[in-house]
Amino acid sequence: NDPYLWLEDVTGERALTWVRVQNAISTKELEASPDFELIRNRLLAIFDSRERIPYVSKHGPWCYNFWRNEKNTRGLWRRTSLEEYKKAQPAWETVLDVDQLATAEKENWVWKGYQILYPSYDRCLVVLSRGGADASVVREFDINTRQFVTNGFYLPEAKSQVDWRSRDVLYVGTDFGPGSLTASGYPRIVKEWKRGTPLAQATLLFEGKAADVSVQAEVVHDHGYTYEFIRRGVTFFTSEEYLRRGDEWVKVNKPSDATVSTFADQLLLQLRSDWTVDGKTYASGALLATPLEPYPQGQSRFEALFTPAERKCLAGKSETKHYLLLNELDNVRNRLYVLEHKKGQWTRTPLEAPTFGSIGISGVDPDESDDYFMMVTDFLTPSSLWFGSIGSKDREQLKALPQFFN
Repeated sequence: NDPYLWLEDVTGERALTWVRVQNAISTKELEASPDFELIRNRLLAIFDSRERIPYVSKHGPWCYNFWRNEKNTRGLWRRTSLEEYKKAQPAWETVLDVDQLATAEKENWVWKGYQILYPSYDRCLVVLSRGGADASVVREFDINTRQFVTNGFYLPEAKSQVDWRSRDVLYVGTDFGPGSLTASGYPRIVKEWKRGTPLAQATLLFEGKAADVSVQAEVVHDHGYTYEFIRRGVTFFTSEEYLRRGDEWVKVNKPSDATVSTFADQLLLQLRSDWTVDGKTYASGALLATPLEPYPQGQSRFEALFTPAERKCLAGKSETKHYLLLNELDNVRNRLYVLEHKKGQWTRTPLEAPTFGSIGISGVDPDESDDYFMMVTDFLTPSSLWFGSIGSKDREQLKALPQFFN
């Protein structure tokens, strides 16, 4: 009996006509202001500024960035070395020009990201959507030749979930036909797909339920360890996690709303509700660690790496080669800590950082170094990107936005 159910047809003419009418009302109201053009032009100048910070993800020797500007409205996927990136004006290599691709293929391609092959980093699965839709096309791309791989892995348009198991094997969740999707339109099943074989012959590994949100497989390469997980998203906030052991998938013992990650040989659980285990209760918001190897079989010895308080929560975490980095929000101020796991013990050390403003931190390359990027912003200081290394007090400002107001 929902009178607005027709709005669910997001590409339907009735819904689009309604949107156009609402936009016309809003546009007329906004443009009536005598300051409209002045504000609009000022904001455009800020958004179109070439002084934006090109944030990167490092894979092997290369730092990758996706960049859009007035010339490349669909965007450039590009790369440079870390040393070159530190310069004020880095020299970038274009890996894939989405504007050129869209023109050549006469498609309204929108970049949706990539999955790169570890540890060679010479192949990736490029994800493209038509017009920005949720459903995407997945295509194998050779980074060295800058070409899509002939007869390579390819998934037609769907809300797919995909990851590399090896160079010639993928974990795939996609639209395999009737009954293969959840009610939300995401994959309900996970299959293993080998290169050179038809997608229809991929081997079934796991099935969720139609009422689930989605099911997906993930391969984690973490400090010399490789873990293969299947995550069954039962609801938006609850899930079941399964860890591959040979040909078996072992269910991870956890609260349904806790999230799972790893650090080297440790399993990390971040709680969303209080949890009592082994006679001890851990508070909602806590971050727990336990040796991963015996854990799925029911054995556990948890250590709380973070415990929330009335005005304190965990804002984020990241990794370097030897350390786990925690970003805690303490009375609305970021506080950074360096955690080391050595000889079965965790140690915790504060990392010196600005005491005011918004701070983010991420490891540059957990396989190679203890370097990190730090992002700093406050109400009067434009966003800036810093480069540092755990164990050194020296920190170098690499990039900063200009001051757009006095």
